[in-house]
This record gives sequence, C-alpha cells and structure tokens, in this order.
Amino acid sequence: MLCAEPSDKLPLVLLTGPSGAGRSTAIKALEDSGFETIDNLPLGLLPRLLSGQPLKRPMALSLDVRNRDFSPAAILDALKLVDELPNVRPELLYLDCRAEVLRRRFNETRRSHPLDRQEDPNAGIEAELSLLQEVRGSATVLIDTSELTPHELRHAVQSRFAQQGDQPIGLTLQSFSYKRGIPQGADLVFDCRFLHNPHWQSELRAMDGGDAPVGDFISTDTGYAPFVSNLQEMLKHALPGYVREGRSHLHIAFGCTGGKHRSVFLTETIAESLANRGWRVSIRHRELNRYAVLSPRTQIAEDGEEIA
Repeated sequence: MLCAEPSDKLPLVLLTGPSGAGRSTAIKALEDSGFETIDNLPLGLLPRLLSGQPLKRPMALSLDVRNRDFSPAAILDALKLVDELPNVRPELLYLDCRAEVLRRRFNETRRSHPLDRQEDPNAGIEAELSLLQEVRGSATVLIDTSELTPHELRHAVQSRFAQQGDQPIGLTLQSFSYKRGIPQGADLVFDCRFLHNPHWQSELRAMDGGDAPVGDFISTDTGYAPFVSNLQEMLKHALPGYVREGRSHLHIAFGCTGGKHRSVFLTETIAESLANRGWRVSIRHRELNRYAVLSPRTQIAEDGEEIA
C-alpha cells in the first residue's frame, strides 16, 4: 500500500485568549503533542527567534496581556511575519470564554486579573475582552472553553493539532442540543430534529444515541436512510475539496432538541462511515460530556482519495 506524501510545512501556532480561558492547559497539551513551546514570549523577540535555523519540529507560542509588548496590532503583525516564513503553516489559536465564566473562575481561584489588580476581576475581564476583539476575529482556530473541563480542553487541542502523519485533514464530529446553541467554530451544521424523537418513547428516554435500541428506533424513520445516504455522498465529494484548499481541520456538528439521542446517533453513524473511508475522526458529544477518536481504516491521499 502506498502512503501519501506528508506535508513539508510545520505548524507554528500563536496561542492567545483572555486570562482564565485555559492557555496554560492548551500550551501543555501542545507540548505533549510534540510541539516546541514558549510561554509568554515577548513579541519584540519574535523576529529574532524566527530569523535563525528553519523549524525542525512544530512550534507553539503563548501570548497574553502580561507581556509589555502585547497589543492586538502586535499579534496581527506577528501572524503576518509567521505567514511569510518558508515551510511554515501559521495558525492563530484563540481560546474564547464567556465573561460570566471567567468571573466565576477568577472568584473560585481568588486570583487578581492582570489588567486590574483589584479584588473584583470584572473591570479587568471586560477590558481584556474588548482589547482582544480584533484578534478573536482573525483567529484561524477558535475553541470556546466556557463549558470545557481542563481534560476536555486538552483533548480538543490535541485532537486539532496532534501530528497525524499521512492524514491530510482532521475531522471533528460533534453532537449538540439546540437549546444550548450551535457550537462555536462549526463549519458544517446539520439539524436532526426532523427524525423520530426517542425522548417520547418511555423505554428509550433514559438511553442515548449510542445505545442500539435508540439507533434502531431512529433508523425506522422514512427520512433517515435518504438523509444519511445524501450526506455521505456530499461529504465524499466535499472533503477532497477542503483538502485541496489547504484546510487542516473541519468541524461538523449535528444538532437535535436535547443533544442526547438523534444527534448522538447521527454523529456516531457518520463518524464510523468516514473512518471506514480512511479519515481520522474525533468525536465529541457535548451534552453527554464524552469524547472518542476513530482511526482511519484505509489510507487517504493528499487529494482526499483512497490509495490503492
């Protein structure tokens, strides 16, 4: 079996986001994934750092407001500088988090905010979120950590950035509840609420979409088979296009009312189908608080086609 030619570009990740969003966890996850990491690098030293020998392995730089050189313009200038380097694939990873969650985290840890050393962190949080708006809008990867535990954030970062050899693109499939909103950063979103709802079956209500009786029930809906068939056909043609466009990751989300039955079953079904066609897939069931990774069953070339 032939192998795809690995990309000759190494990722260089600029990591930022509001204080309390989980940068320390994220930079450690990148380090454990084989990245050379530098925390709180003074931005004024970046040109010197990158002017020497070409990268020998992936690199991640954590940037935050503790740095005296920190400013939105400086980060965007740094991204432009990295983009001009040969054999480097730049990424701006922004860890987002809702203000009320940041307030709770600061209050729980009794830490002062770096932009406002008063006991109440509110002013510092609001000032930092306002300062980072432009940077957030320029992010190539955005992870909302508001509902993530440190373990879940670590998994999300490693699923997105772990080196995967011949795999041309990383896929994350996620189930969610529309009651809690569409996941931030989702590239493709599919609504499963037109299918039979197991919630109204007393014997199925306590189960979830990973249980066989729930899947059997959903599969009896006359709309299920054509929906899955058309979706698989669409992805078969779309994914190679994303690869050709240079995308390194795609986030596909399936939603239903409660995020427990239909969306979970569809996520599992499509993930298994993609793995059988050679894609490496990470699965997240947001409302069930579960993660999984499916390894590819066959080789995939850089254009997304199977290799014989």
